[in-house]
Amino acid sequence: MTTGNKSRPGFLYSGVFDGRGGAAPIDPRLPDQGTSGQGVTWIHLDVNDEASRSWLENNGGLESMIVDALLADETRPRSFSTDHGLLVVLRGVNSNPGQDPEDMVSVRVWIEHNRIISTRRRRLLSIIDIQEMLKQGVGPKTSGGFLSIVVAKLADRIGDFIDDIENRVGVAEDTMTTQDQTQFRQMVTTLRHQIAAVRRFLAPQRDALDRLYRQPGNWLSENDIRDLRDEADRITRYLEDLDLAREQTMVLREEFLGMLAQEQNSRMYVLSVVAAVFLPLTFITGLLGMNVGGLPGLNSPLGFVGSLVLMVVAAIGLLAFFRAKKWL
Repeated sequence: MTTGNKSRPGFLYSGVFDGRGGAAPIDPRLPDQGTSGQGVTWIHLDVNDEASRSWLENNGGLESMIVDALLADETRPRSFSTDHGLLVVLRGVNSNPGQDPEDMVSVRVWIEHNRIISTRRRRLLSIIDIQEMLKQGVGPKTSGGFLSIVVAKLADRIGDFIDDIENRVGVAEDTMTTQDQTQFRQMVTTLRHQIAAVRRFLAPQRDALDRLYRQPGNWLSENDIRDLRDEADRITRYLEDLDLAREQTMVLREEFLGMLAQEQNSRMYVLSVVAAVFLPLTFITGLLGMNVGGLPGLNSPLGFVGSLVLMVVAAIGLLAFFRAKKWL
């Protein structure tokens, strides 16, 4: 892997498949390198490199529409074919260290019979996996096989991410009653955000894969078409799992809000009972505390005791009334 400067493009990978699972390195800048007679040529570019962008625009031999798609800043998953090849734009979860998985990374691939050009803006581990496979001699042998492996590698990491989401939803469900309320609310909010972010790209990716194996032309073999159909089905299952996880987070959120409402109602109930018990006591103390003549027991040594007895009787009577009404 090399880096480029303003005048010399840096190809992240450039090689020719040997048809046995390996690849021989080439320099696409040389006129006798990367020709169709040598096998399937794969060139992988970082479009953040100005020289690589210039090489793709001026030396890639591609239509302007294809070049624009390969260099686009942001794009949703899609696929379409032309008379010369097949363009595929896919997304994968961000497995780079320290990055958010839901911040999905895109890869753009142009496929011809004997040439593959792929571009990226951020590192995608699925592409690195293919490079390692080629080094070990177990990589793709054809352009269609390359596409099938890319799709499968992306789906594998998406599956790992969804498994993690499902495990975290299960943990949230198990700890809802024991976890700190603020932490639980943040956990559910994060889960909902991640599910929505991944699903935003996963749904069009399923549609892109579904269209992919239906594209006209002879870019893909029967085996490649079968593999792509299987991967489209797998993405569909992942979407269903995400929908289920989203529904579970909604149920958890509703249960959490219900639990909070129940706790608040319980506290308000206790406060209401206490206020109701003290209401007659407050009335009695207020009545006997008026500074007017004629108050009963004012000159009697048993007046205070009588007031206490009256208040206790009033409180007991009110509690008995609540019990009879089954309010306690």
